[in-house]
Amino acid sequence: MFSLLQEAATTAVEHSEEVAEHGAEAAGQAVDAAAHGAEAASGAGMPQLDFSTFPNQIFWLVVTMLVLYWVLSRVALPRIAAVLSDRQGAITGDLMAAEEFKQKAKDAEAAYDAALAEARSEAQKIVAANRAEIQKQLDAAIADADAEIAARTVESEKRIGEIRASALADSQSVARDVTAELVRVFGGNADQGQIDGAVDSRLKGVQQ
Repeated sequence: MFSLLQEAATTAVEHSEEVAEHGAEAAGQAVDAAAHGAEAASGAGMPQLDFSTFPNQIFWLVVTMLVLYWVLSRVALPRIAAVLSDRQGAITGDLMAAEEFKQKAKDAEAAYDAALAEARSEAQKIVAANRAEIQKQLDAAIADADAEIAARTVESEKRIGEIRASALADSQSVARDVTAELVRVFGGNADQGQIDGAVDSRLKGVQQ
């Protein structure tokens, strides 16, 4: 961009020089024309065509062109070049900053993905550990329940056996009493040992 600006400034300077040369040539031609038409010019009353003022006009024309050339080459064009250079630098800086922010965004995204993957892995580990701990506790609770059920079963069977034995003894006693009472009702006279033996024999046959 700056090289193009320098070329433009050079072209403008060359153009100014060409304009100055053409102005000088035009001034010479005007002098010649004025020499041929001095009487007509003076008769018309136009100061610009007054041959006596041509050297002064040519002088100020050259001075004006030189001043314009100096202003363009030393003031206007350098300021324009500086503004364009600053703008180009700002654009380049913005592009570099944008590229840096883009890279930072990519790095942040990569860090986020890594942290998310690590968090998922850690969560899976925690879930697996909790599951194993829960399974262990569940197995222990089941084992304790089985042991308690087995103990209560044994105790229940023992109590059932005791109840069964007590019921059998009660039933024998009742059967003996009922048998003795029936014998007495029917007018019989039986020994208590005979009654007990008959009842025991009968109950053994029922139990078998």
